[in-house]
Amino acid sequence: MDFCSYQDFQKVEIRIGQIVRVAPFPKAKKPAYQLWIDFGDKLGVKKSSAQVTKHYQPKELEGRKVVAVTNLPPKQIADFQSEVLVLGVDSVQGGVTLLGIDHDAPLGSRVY
Repeated sequence: MDFCSYQDFQKVEIRIGQIVRVAPFPKAKKPAYQLWIDFGDKLGVKKSSAQVTKHYQPKELEGRKVVAVTNLPPKQIADFQSEVLVLGVDSVQGGVTLLGIDHDAPLGSRVY
């Protein structure tokens, strides 16, 4: 295992956002959705592509709070520019399950 310093960890901005729009992403190589996520007044709405189609339908994603890395460089995925990385883990049933929060937090809150 490679260790990173606490100072390295502090460079990664992990924040809470709320999905405000979901669209199918048929041009993605693997099944995915296009997401628009609101991170509050400071960051606004950012786009992301997420391979979460196995466990989630678009309607159940809208309004959901998610955890995302907000300071990575944008990544072009087909004809869509992903601006943030939504965090998830492989589930026991296969597919990706999203990380979330147990109690409400303001949009844009930083994870520490």
